[in-house]
Amino acid sequence: MTQKELGDRVGLSQSAVSEVETGNGSGYSLNAWQEVFLALGRPLIIDARRDPAADPFDAGHLAIQELVLRLATAARFVGTFELPVRPGLSRHSVDIFLRDDRRRLMVVCEAWNSFGDIGAASRSFSWKLAQAEEVAGGLEDEYWVGGCWIVRATVANRSLIGRYPSIFASRFPGSSQSWASALTDGAQPPRHPD
Repeated sequence: MTQKELGDRVGLSQSAVSEVETGNGSGYSLNAWQEVFLALGRPLIIDARRDPAADPFDAGHLAIQELVLRLATAARFVGTFELPVRPGLSRHSVDIFLRDDRRRLMVVCEAWNSFGDIGAASRSFSWKLAQAEEVAGGLEDEYWVGGCWIVRATVANRSLIGRYPSIFASRFPGSSQSWASALTDGAQPPRHPD
């Protein structure tokens, strides 16, 4: 069906149908939109559940990322937000990737609002660290690769970490204070004993 034919069916001009088709029909009534969709045999779904002025769904996650990037940049790291891991081959990305060429450091930072599966999160984190180590191994100068989790300070998260302290200590042997110093004032990050 041409735009003119559709317009004739619903009482709109061809140019009006063209505007609706390209998403520029905001000046037309809801009734006009409904007529166009009915003539095409397509459902018109209007969803007013979310306030467009409301924060994005990932606002808490973004707040953690913003904080880490701001603090790490002040400590002279170069930070990257949502760095794709093996672009095109994976949907995975590193929440915040930090690089300090002066000290030859690469840091994989993952931000957590809450946990659904700590084991899966740990395995994904290990895979991302391995990818960073692979990149570091291909560089002319030797780089140390490390990583940390930044966890939102909620009652639920504190309780979870309190219930499984050995698991978290095993996965992240460096102290939180050491990591905070590394990200804020450029101190050496804690290293896992090999």
